[in-house]
Amino acid sequence: MKYLIAGLGNIGAEYANTRHNIGFNVVDELARRMGVQFEVGRHAYIAEGKFKGRTLVLIKPTTYMNLSGKAVNYWMKEAKIKDENLLVITDDLALPYGKLRMKGKGSDGGHNGLKDINLVLGHNHYPRLRFGIDARFHKGHQVDYVLGKWNAEEEKFLDDYVQKAADAAEAFCSIGLERAMNFFN
Repeated sequence: MKYLIAGLGNIGAEYANTRHNIGFNVVDELARRMGVQFEVGRHAYIAEGKFKGRTLVLIKPTTYMNLSGKAVNYWMKEAKIKDENLLVITDDLALPYGKLRMKGKGSDGGHNGLKDINLVLGHNHYPRLRFGIDARFHKGHQVDYVLGKWNAEEEKFLDDYVQKAADAAEAFCSIGLERAMNFFN
């Protein structure tokens, strides 16, 4: 079995360790666990490894968040991945910090990365793992908040939450969507 795990974020040093790049953090952890390194690929940094007999293709799109669909679509075709074996990992303002929500399909919820993936794929019937970043910002400052660095209090728990999200992604690949949802939601 082969899976595509797409961690969403923005490339560049100015976006490193920002709330919007949590997808990158989670796939970085998956790569670390499998002992693989990311390489420059078409539309994404890519790493491939094995987990419990399954092949995991990890990508970090280099298209920037708003054009994530281009990278996801390309690597789904290139690696011959079925929709149900795609997992998109992204930040979510509607969830409390560190809360995970795995779903098999759904709306973009106002998230531009998911919006573009839905547009390019032509549907929203693919699994996604949303990582709560909370919504602690003043009206009109959403962009500054999501592109902002984690604060000191968030940093204390970030590694634990990233570990849990990586566990959820591994569970998706090993025990399936429904059981992973029951365990991590």
